[in-house]
Amino acid sequence: MPNSPSEPARHPSGAPSGAPEAASGEARRVVVRRKGPMLVEGPVEVELEDGSVVSSDRFQVALCTCRRSRRYPWCDTSHRDRA
Repeated sequence: MPNSPSEPARHPSGAPSGAPEAASGEARRVVVRRKGPMLVEGPVEVELEDGSVVSSDRFQVALCTCRRSRRYPWCDTSHRDRA
Protein backbone atom coordinates (compact mmCIF):
# COMPACT_ATOMS: atom_id res chain seq x y z
CA MET A 1 0.00 0.00 0.00
CA PRO A 2 1.41 3.40 -0.89
CA ASN A 3 0.50 4.97 2.43
CA SER A 4 1.34 1.97 4.58
CA PRO A 5 3.65 2.50 7.52
CA SER A 6 7.15 1.17 6.99
CA GLU A 7 10.42 1.34 8.82
CA PRO A 8 12.82 3.59 6.91
CA ALA A 9 16.35 2.54 6.09
CA ARG A 10 18.93 4.34 8.20
CA HIS A 11 22.34 5.78 7.49
CA PRO A 12 25.28 4.70 9.67
CA SER A 13 24.88 8.06 11.43
CA GLY A 14 21.39 6.98 12.54
CA ALA A 15 19.64 9.54 10.34
CA PRO A 16 16.82 8.13 8.21
CA SER A 17 17.62 7.82 4.53
CA GLY A 18 15.44 10.02 2.37
CA ALA A 19 14.75 12.37 5.28
CA PRO A 20 13.91 15.91 4.19
CA GLU A 21 16.95 18.12 4.04
CA ALA A 22 16.80 20.71 6.81
CA ALA A 23 19.01 23.03 4.78
CA SER A 24 16.71 22.97 1.75
CA GLY A 25 14.95 26.10 2.98
CA GLU A 26 11.59 24.85 1.80
CA ALA A 27 8.79 24.70 4.35
CA ARG A 28 6.41 21.75 4.39
CA ARG A 29 2.78 22.63 3.82
CA VAL A 30 0.35 21.24 6.41
CA VAL A 31 -3.40 21.62 5.89
CA VAL A 32 -5.57 21.27 9.00
CA ARG A 33 -9.24 20.35 8.58
CA ARG A 34 -11.74 20.74 11.38
CA LYS A 35 -13.47 17.37 10.86
CA GLY A 36 -10.88 15.44 8.94
CA PRO A 37 -7.26 14.46 8.61
CA MET A 38 -4.21 16.68 8.63
CA LEU A 39 -2.84 16.85 5.08
CA VAL A 40 0.95 17.03 4.84
CA GLU A 41 3.00 17.46 1.69
CA GLY A 42 5.33 14.48 1.43
CA PRO A 43 7.45 12.57 1.53
CA VAL A 44 7.17 12.37 5.31
CA GLU A 45 8.43 10.48 8.32
CA VAL A 46 6.21 10.34 11.40
CA GLU A 47 7.58 9.56 14.85
CA LEU A 48 4.95 7.82 16.98
CA GLU A 49 4.53 8.01 20.76
CA ASP A 50 6.44 4.77 21.27
CA GLY A 51 9.43 6.16 19.35
CA SER A 52 8.89 4.10 16.22
CA VAL A 53 9.14 5.90 12.89
CA VAL A 54 6.87 5.29 9.91
CA SER A 55 7.34 6.83 6.49
CA SER A 56 5.53 7.48 3.24
CA ASP A 57 7.00 8.64 -0.04
CA ARG A 58 3.68 9.92 -1.41
CA PHE A 59 3.44 13.55 -2.57
CA GLN A 60 0.76 14.17 0.09
CA VAL A 61 -0.36 12.12 3.07
CA ALA A 62 -3.40 12.29 5.32
CA LEU A 63 -2.56 11.97 9.01
CA CYS A 64 -5.34 10.80 11.30
CA THR A 65 -6.35 13.30 13.97
CA CYS A 66 -9.38 11.45 15.38
CA ARG A 67 -7.46 8.25 16.29
CA ARG A 68 -10.25 6.05 14.84
CA SER A 69 -8.12 4.88 11.93
CA ARG A 70 -7.20 1.20 11.77
CA ARG A 71 -4.07 2.30 9.87
CA TYR A 72 -2.99 4.97 12.37
CA PRO A 73 -1.16 7.34 11.90
CA TRP A 74 -2.51 7.29 8.33
CA CYS A 75 -6.13 8.35 7.83
CA ASP A 76 -8.49 5.67 6.51
CA THR A 77 -11.57 7.98 6.59
CA SER A 78 -12.94 6.33 9.76
CA HIS A 79 -13.80 9.84 10.99
CA ARG A 80 -16.63 9.89 8.43
CA ASP A 81 -18.51 7.07 10.20
CA ARG A 82 -19.45 9.18 13.24
CA ALA A 83 -18.65 12.74 12.23
